Amino acid sequence: MAHITIIGGAGFIGSELIRCLASTHKVVSLDKKYKDKNTETEKFVDVTDLESLRTAIGQTDVIILLAAEHTDNVSPISLYYDVNVQGAKNVLAVMEEKGIKRLIFTSSVAVYGLNKVNPNEESPVDPFNHYGKSKWEAEEVMRLWYNGDAEKALTIIRPTVVFGEGNRGNVYNLLKQIKSGKFFMVGNGENKKSMSYVKNITDFIRFLLEKEIKGYEVFNYADKPDLTTNELTELIYTKIKNKSKPIRIPYFIGYMGGLTLDIIAKLTGKKFPISRVRIEKFCATTQFSAEKVSNLGFKAPYSLKAGLENTIESIS
Repeated sequence: MAHITIIGGAGFIGSELIRCLASTHKVVSLDKKYKDKNTETEKFVDVTDLESLRTAIGQTDVIILLAAEHTDNVSPISLYYDVNVQGAKNVLAVMEEKGIKRLIFTSSVAVYGLNKVNPNEESPVDPFNHYGKSKWEAEEVMRLWYNGDAEKALTIIRPTVVFGEGNRGNVYNLLKQIKSGKFFMVGNGENKKSMSYVKNITDFIRFLLEKEIKGYEVFNYADKPDLTTNELTELIYTKIKNKSKPIRIPYFIGYMGGLTLDIIAKLTGKKFPISRVRIEKFCATTQFSAEKVSNLGFKAPYSLKAGLENTIESIS
């Protein structure tokens, strides 16, 4: 039974990961949401606060770093770098102090940028937003920490958009809009989307722990086959037994609408569910190779379709 410390354990992926590992490993969960908790298994930590990390992290076999600033409309922008980059530096500093040698880090396919041709782990990086840039900088910090040390193990996972029951991210918003009849299809819908079901990616992390991956490795994670936006929305409409068709809006009009809402948001301080960045991401091709994971021998417990259906059923 390995001793595992999850930083960001109260989040969407972290909560599912704890459920996945709790029966076979000793798991300690650290998160800034645990402000009023200090139990053996749930402790407060803020990755931007080095001292809180020193206090909360005990002796452990592996640290899984999930904590991140990731939403599209974070303000100020410096928070991406404070949490994702400086937070990583702080975690690594404590690992050095306490002699912890194994780290699993969830980065993101955002490091590749948008509209690339099915990039794999060897493809060049080209992040288009501060989230992607900060994740790449965090990876660079970790590679410097690893630096070919045979006693250390660094595994970086770059997931595609993660969805599942209980999530309130972009996929949830799409499902909710379609269920409510308020969905508008922006663009032609032929762009392909790689996606990750939360119960599959947490099982992949379990698989990596039990396989005891050595050295330095990077893995894209996506559940295949990829769907076009048209195929994705058709699956949702079929599952909820809605025979209507979405209203279609040309990309330019949708983009200008998002830009207009950005201006209003900046003037009023009000946040909107639609923005320029979200329109860009919705209409972009975000397709990524996950062949390396397949070649490793991992078999996801759920199909992409089953994951989507489970998620749809969970939304009231």
